[in-house]
Amino acid sequence: MKIENPNPITWHFADRAAAMQSSFIREILKVTQRPDIISFAGGLPSADTFPVEKMKSAFDKVLTESGRVALQYGPTDGFPPLREWIANSLSTEGCTIAPEQVLMTSGSQQALDLIGKVLIDEGSRVLVETPSYLGALQAFSVYRPEFASVATDEHGLVPSSIDAVVEGARMLYALPNFQNPTGRSLSVERRQELVETCARHNLPLIEDDPYGALSYKGEPYPKMLNMNPDGVIYMGSFSKVLTPGIRLGYVVAPLPLVRRLELAKQAADLHTSQLTQMVVHEVIKDGFLQEHIPTIRNLYAKQCQAMLDAMKEHFPSNVSWTKPEGGMFIWVQLPKHIDAMKLLDQALAAKVAFVPGAPFYANKPEMNTLRLSFVTVSPARIQEGIAILGKLIAAFK
Repeated sequence: MKIENPNPITWHFADRAAAMQSSFIREILKVTQRPDIISFAGGLPSADTFPVEKMKSAFDKVLTESGRVALQYGPTDGFPPLREWIANSLSTEGCTIAPEQVLMTSGSQQALDLIGKVLIDEGSRVLVETPSYLGALQAFSVYRPEFASVATDEHGLVPSSIDAVVEGARMLYALPNFQNPTGRSLSVERRQELVETCARHNLPLIEDDPYGALSYKGEPYPKMLNMNPDGVIYMGSFSKVLTPGIRLGYVVAPLPLVRRLELAKQAADLHTSQLTQMVVHEVIKDGFLQEHIPTIRNLYAKQCQAMLDAMKEHFPSNVSWTKPEGGMFIWVQLPKHIDAMKLLDQALAAKVAFVPGAPFYANKPEMNTLRLSFVTVSPARIQEGIAILGKLIAAFK
């Protein structure tokens, strides 16, 4: 029997709940699901790249041969053969990564949350790029840090600018490869300088690398993890090279830290799906990614070039943009008088979507910026959408 309660509960939320903010991108995706919208908004990998049949075969094999194990609880740190595969894939001649350093997570977003939980106290200083990945800002914000923005230029993060903001900092968060949102990458020289600068300041460096395999030339940059495995926390994911729906990521860290992250994960979800981990290991263990990733690179390179060509044709001359050599994003700088939030309203009315740049800034947002993603849109639709957007930019007052 339902109890009639004349006094509905007044909810008293924790202070950290008050700090939680909805992702602007997640909210805009609700609008862009409509088929009539040309969406350059979502950072979604192309569904055309998902190895559906390969995944189906792996699920069948794992469930047939090891179903009772796959459907059981698993260890918090993850499926040992998959952790070993990851460790071997990250090891180089001069730097061996041990499987014990690898913690499997429910997507790399969980890794961000665990890192925040373990390293950030209220008021802790956290260094981030300008602009930075929105999902990281969202994950860290729950723990109420003080964000300090590190300067960037057309080549990405400027390592020498760390000195001015490093005092009291707990960590630096960076995406060195085809960064979300800008598409920029750090040169080898800047990576070395960044690692040396962080080591000099005894500052943990988080290397978030979801896009590193998506170099259009097929020549990945060296990982900062291998330059200083004692000071770099590396984050990886299978979302961009297999499928995001499996929600499988990992974090690689020095043993004292990875143990703390494991304890935090135990409190969060006990462990990441053992079935999913076993299936992914079955898919990749015999070299499938070496065959599969080039098809993703080739597709994205063609669509990126289609967007760059369309922007050159249709955007006004006072608009500038990045020219990424990999990944999924192009960053656009509009004239100072254009507020991208207001431009978005006009674009949506014309059935084109993008993400304004302001949410990607931890401090002092630049309102005349925006992010475009090209990987889920055909070249013909890219041409159509960019032409519409170019006209709106030219006419904006």
